[in-house]
Amino acid sequence: MERYPADMTDFMEMFPTEDACLEYLSIVRWPEGYVCLRCGSSKHWKKARGLFACCDCAYEASVTVGTLFQDTHKPLRFWFQAIWYVVNQKNGVSALGLQKALGFGSYHTAWEWLHKLRRAMVRPGRDKLSGLVEVDETFIGGVRSGKRGRGAEGKSLIFIAAEEAPQGIGRIRLTTLDNATGETLVKAVQETIATGSQVRSDGWDGYNGLPRYGYTHIPIVHKDAVSGDATPLVHRVAALLKRWMLGTHQGAISHEHLAYYLDEFTFRFNRRTSRSRGKLFYRLIEGALQTNPVPAKSLIHNM
Repeated sequence: MERYPADMTDFMEMFPTEDACLEYLSIVRWPEGYVCLRCGSSKHWKKARGLFACCDCAYEASVTVGTLFQDTHKPLRFWFQAIWYVVNQKNGVSALGLQKALGFGSYHTAWEWLHKLRRAMVRPGRDKLSGLVEVDETFIGGVRSGKRGRGAEGKSLIFIAAEEAPQGIGRIRLTTLDNATGETLVKAVQETIATGSQVRSDGWDGYNGLPRYGYTHIPIVHKDAVSGDATPLVHRVAALLKRWMLGTHQGAISHEHLAYYLDEFTFRFNRRTSRSRGKLFYRLIEGALQTNPVPAKSLIHNM
């Protein structure tokens, strides 16, 4: 059974101590009870500070081992406060905003924490999009001289897939692309959209090979579209993405980190109708427990 805070008061009551945070992590990570990470036995005894000892092989493991929280030097209560703050900011959080809100002594610490949390926003094995899915590409980056269109130079190429839903746009997927060749685009479709789905695109011939891979391809040239726009759902997502990047991050996003910002936007967009900030908190805690440790030295500081 999922249990998460209803509001800030509930949050403070649920997590008054470090032990309360450890207990919550163990419940989320092992809802059916602890299972030994070495031998798989469920026989164990619980020790202090979130440690579990296996009765069969005597292996000891912490609830944080192998997760985003492993080897953290900060109290889990601080992490929980950061996650609560992040999910309660509807339009996202900048490193400077998190630093001010939680009183980080260093901007770099806030920056690192946000990048670690972004890695937890993509659930391993998440379902692919299905039904009627619209696809197209867009560019992220400042205005520069040079080649325009799908081969534009000096910008990052982004693949966007958006499900058509009765209310407009359903779920989305975003990913960076090296180029807009048929091979690259088909691979992006296969990684984000379930086989058997209908895929609607503009007139770009890079998507023409989709039927060979089990998709129904619906190409529409812009001039033939009723509204004059062959992929209106994708273009709406692209506009919202660019507005979010400029509004929340002032456009200061490097190519090296772009994929993780796309994950955050996707996480927020796909849960935009959720009325419970507490459930978003639960999902991000769940994601953090499924995310491998991210050493600070592995993060590239390009700010």
